[in-house]
Amino acid sequence: MSPSAPLSPSPGPLRKVQVTVVSSKAGSPDNGVEDARGGVMGPAPVVDDGDDDALERRIRRKVDLRLCTIAGILCSLNLLDSGVLSSAAVTSMLSDLGLDHGNRFSVSIFIFTISSIAFQLPSTIAVRVIGPRLWFTAITLAFGVITLSTGFVRTWQQMIVLRILLGAAMSGIFPGLSYLISTWYPRREQQLRFAFMQSGEVVVLATGSLVNYGLNRLDGRAGLEGWRWMFVVQGLCTCVIGMVTYWWMIDFPENSHQSFYFLTPDEATIVSKRIQTDRGDLIAQDFALTKVLVHAKDPKIWAFASMFFMQNIVSTALSYFVPIILEGGLGYSPNAAIILSAPPYYYAVVPVLISSYFADRFRIRGPVIVFNALCLITGFAVLGFAHNSGARYFGVFLATGAYVGNWAALTAYQANNVVGQWKRVFTAAACTMFNGAGGIAGSFIVRNIEAPSYTTAVWVSIGSHILMISVVAGFSVHFYFANKRQSKSGGILENTEGFRFTY
Repeated sequence: MSPSAPLSPSPGPLRKVQVTVVSSKAGSPDNGVEDARGGVMGPAPVVDDGDDDALERRIRRKVDLRLCTIAGILCSLNLLDSGVLSSAAVTSMLSDLGLDHGNRFSVSIFIFTISSIAFQLPSTIAVRVIGPRLWFTAITLAFGVITLSTGFVRTWQQMIVLRILLGAAMSGIFPGLSYLISTWYPRREQQLRFAFMQSGEVVVLATGSLVNYGLNRLDGRAGLEGWRWMFVVQGLCTCVIGMVTYWWMIDFPENSHQSFYFLTPDEATIVSKRIQTDRGDLIAQDFALTKVLVHAKDPKIWAFASMFFMQNIVSTALSYFVPIILEGGLGYSPNAAIILSAPPYYYAVVPVLISSYFADRFRIRGPVIVFNALCLITGFAVLGFAHNSGARYFGVFLATGAYVGNWAALTAYQANNVVGQWKRVFTAAACTMFNGAGGIAGSFIVRNIEAPSYTTAVWVSIGSHILMISVVAGFSVHFYFANKRQSKSGGILENTEGFRFTY
C-alpha cells in the first residue's frame, strides 16, 4: 500500500490479518509471542520513512474514533448509575422505598461496589478470553435490563438485590476497557487516550444530570414517580447502546480482523509492530489462572492499587453526594441541586485533556498526578472551610476537575509500568478492585449531620491525597534508580530487554 494513498475501508469484518512480530522476551513467558501462533508471521508492509508519521497519525485517528468513543460511552454507564441514584436521592425515592431509615441508602451504594469488586478479576479475564465485542455487549445489555427493572421496585430489599446484580454486570467495564486501550497504544500515547475515555464519560454523566432534571418533571405520568422515570429511561438507552456495542467495539490488535469494518491488513500490521516494538507483549500466552495470579507477588501492583483507593474515596463522595451537598449544605432546591451537579463535570473535560496532553508530550506521569492531587486538596479546602456558597461551589469545580484528571493519569501510570498481557489484566482488575473499596469508604465519609461543613469528608479527602503524593514520590525514587541501574549494568526490568519505567 502506498503511504500517500487514501486508506481504503476494510472489505469485510472477518478478514484474517498476518502480522510481523519479533519477541523482545527476556524471561517472562507472558511477554513474548512464541506461543501457538508461531513467532514470526507474514511480511510487514514497506512504508517510506518520510511518510511513517503521517500514516501512523491516520491509523491512530481511526483507532481513536472507534475505541475511545465507545469506551467513554460504556464507562459513563457506571457513572450514570451514580448520577441517577444521587439525583433520585433528592426526590421521593428514599421515602418511597424506605431507604431513609438508618443507613439503608449507604448500604444500597456500597453493596453495588462489593458485588463489583467480587467479579472484577474474572470479568476482566473474560475480556481477553471471550473477546471484547461479545463480552462488552453481554454485560452492557445486562446492565440495561437491571437498571430498567430498578424503576419498578417497591421495597428497599428489592433495590438491594438489583444493586448486587448491577455491580456484577458492570464489574468488568472500567478495568476491561482500560486494559483494552493499553493494548492498542504505545506507552507514550496512552494517557491522552485514557483522557478521551474519561472525557466522554464525564460529558455523558453531566448530560445525564440535566436529563434527570427533565425526567423528574414527569412525576406522576403513567403512574410512575419522577425517580422511576430516571431508571426506566437510562435502562432503555443502555440496552440500545449494548446492541450497538457488538458492531462498534473492536478486538485486540492481533485479532483486529474480527472487528466490524475496521483496519486493513496493512494497517493492522503497523499497529501490531508499534506495540511489539514499544514493550514486546503483543500476544498473550494461552490462558491459565496461575499465569494471572502469579503477578500478585509484585508489590508494585498493590502500590498502584492503593492510589486508586485513595482516589475513589473522593470521587464516590462527590458523584453520589454533590446534589445532597448542594441541597442540604448550600441551600439549593432539589431541582436546582440536580442541574448544578452538571457544570463541574463539563469543566472537568478541560483539565483532564490538558494535563494528559502535556503528560504524553513530555512523557511524564508522577508530576501530573501530584499537580492534580494538589488541586484537589485546594478544592476540598475551599469546599470545607469557605463560608460563601459561591466559593464552596467553586471548590466542587476544582475538586471534580482534579480527580477526573487523575483517573486518566493513574491509569496511564500503572499501564506504563507493567509488561505482559496477563499482568496487565491482573493489574487493571486489582486497581479497579481497590478503586471500588475506596468507593465503599467514600460512601460513608459524607455525613449529613456534619452539614454544611462535612468535616469528615473534607479531611479524609485531603489526607488521602497527601498520602497519594507520598506514594508517587516513593515510586519516582524507585523508578529513577531502577532505570539508572539498567542503563549502567544492562540489567532487565519487567523481564523485558530495553524496558524502562515511566515516572
